[in-house]
Amino acid sequence: MNIKDAKNEIIHTLAAYLKKDGNGVYTYPLVRQRPILLIGPPGIGKTAVMEQVAAECKVGLVAYTITHHTRQSAVGLPKIVTRNYGGTETDITEYTMSEIIASVYEYMEQTGKKEGILFIDEINCVSETLAPAMLQFLQNKTFGTHKVPQGWIIVAAGNPPAYNKSVREFDIVTLDRVRKISIQADTDIWLEYAGEKGIHGAILSYLSLKKENFYMVENTVDGKFFVTARGWEDLSEILKSYEELQVEIGEELIGEFLQKEEIARDFAGYYRLYEKYKSDYQIQEILDGNVTSRQLKTCCDMGKKASFEERFTVTEMLLEAVTERISSFQKTDEKTEKLYRNLKLLKFFLQEKNSVEAMEQFIVSRRKALDAKICSELLTAEEAAREEEQIRILEEYFFQLKELHISDVAEGIEQIGERFGNVCRLRNEKLEETKKMLEQAFSFLEECFGEGQELLLFETGLTGDDRCSIFISQYGCPSYFKHCELLLYSKKENELRKECRDLLED
Repeated sequence: MNIKDAKNEIIHTLAAYLKKDGNGVYTYPLVRQRPILLIGPPGIGKTAVMEQVAAECKVGLVAYTITHHTRQSAVGLPKIVTRNYGGTETDITEYTMSEIIASVYEYMEQTGKKEGILFIDEINCVSETLAPAMLQFLQNKTFGTHKVPQGWIIVAAGNPPAYNKSVREFDIVTLDRVRKISIQADTDIWLEYAGEKGIHGAILSYLSLKKENFYMVENTVDGKFFVTARGWEDLSEILKSYEELQVEIGEELIGEFLQKEEIARDFAGYYRLYEKYKSDYQIQEILDGNVTSRQLKTCCDMGKKASFEERFTVTEMLLEAVTERISSFQKTDEKTEKLYRNLKLLKFFLQEKNSVEAMEQFIVSRRKALDAKICSELLTAEEAAREEEQIRILEEYFFQLKELHISDVAEGIEQIGERFGNVCRLRNEKLEETKKMLEQAFSFLEECFGEGQELLLFETGLTGDDRCSIFISQYGCPSYFKHCELLLYSKKENELRKECRDLLED
């Protein structure tokens, strides 16, 4: 199973295990709620998936790497208590609450989330003293004498023995009480995720060409050699940062993230070509319409003589640039829409006030609401940043009114409306620029490569990216729809040709 399917399986499990009847009682029998056990190679994204599931399902997440724990922290510390048995007082040993279980209760108290996922990573790499406690945890959903709270499902993860010498095999009794999901690396699934996350274009392009280099782990007599999804994602961040700082990027740096010399060397060479093609073909200048007809002809002539790999890379660079511009517009569009809603609320709030000074109360209440959501972990870091941006815009508007010595509510609302009008104009200008850029990309591809596989690759990339497909469906793109028809015709023609060949062979 790939990581995307595993994620969907966990989401479905949450829905099933946490389903309630009309009285708010869980309907799935607790004794049948098997923990999910994810087994897959390291660096494949198991932990990241848990964060995504918790955010999408709006439930809590408490995560632990169990190898960092001793038996005492996992199970609890012993203590002597007195009990009365048959009229006789007897001292016996009990255990304090497990640190892990206690963390779940603390999380519930801090965030108000009563349902969630308790995620235990590297569960099959525990020490010998902790192994029995882990088996009890998977079989009975308890640490020591303390149960995992109702409404919390257990997901555990580990690596196969081939990747880790510390792995302990689970017996049949334990495996018969869990839902084991084996996960494999899948380049196409990761590329889909990577596109949404804004992974560096050189990495996306390289792995689209050389999918076999996406993931590998070797444990030989000469040492350990590996390339993982985590490595590519971390490499993407350092590439972006170094480019922004104009720091030279060499094979040594890449080798720190891709610890397989042949792949690191191969990507380093591809990265140099990627940057050179971006400059030679003047991608950004062409898309912005800032090249002369002679410069455009030079680029087109160069493309017509290019190798398959070069043509593929140039198409991928065009797709990356267009996707980034569309994503940037959508952020502006969302910001504008959100500001519009906030200003409507502000207008309603000020209508019953005597002065625009009351706007300060509105801003304070919004900030308190944001702080509460952050404290309760109801927002992702990105969502919190967007909320903070909105509050700062409102603060800026308020200070501008004070600078203009405006206290009348009607006049203040009018002034804010004018400023919002400027925001809308900038948003509309960005929309037109984005639409023009998209048409420019099609025009360049058509002139450079004709109606060949490059157009098919570009169309497929736009269609497969949610951001691009939503933008095109909302605002249109004549070239996209024109070439869609051509591609459908070409597909139908190929199908007919195949049928003819099949008939002739018969």
